[in-house]
Amino acid sequence: MGKQMTEMLKGTLEGIVLALLAEQPAYGYEITARLRDRGFSDIAEGTIYALLVRIEQKSLVDVEKVPSEKGPPRKVYSLNAHGTAELEEFWKTWNFLATHIEELHTNTKEN
Repeated sequence: MGKQMTEMLKGTLEGIVLALLAEQPAYGYEITARLRDRGFSDIAEGTIYALLVRIEQKSLVDVEKVPSEKGPPRKVYSLNAHGTAELEEFWKTWNFLATHIEELHTNTKEN
């Protein structure tokens, strides 16, 4: 992944993970796998686990410990009301940025 992509992803990854959790609760590795299935193949598991700690500390998710077939219980993350509000704000911001960046792109191509 190029440096520009990495930098842009840093600013949006929290919103992306919240969107995945809005679809369905998941544990860390499962989130990483779902991201990879959607084309985010270069995201390291450690990046996701650090982000999950941050969104848990910000009270954007509820966490349930679920027994695992092997090893310690898994922490399953689900979006709560605060996280849903944060995700809505993310989408508003994303739509604003996407619209204005596309306008810039279109104007640049025309000149």
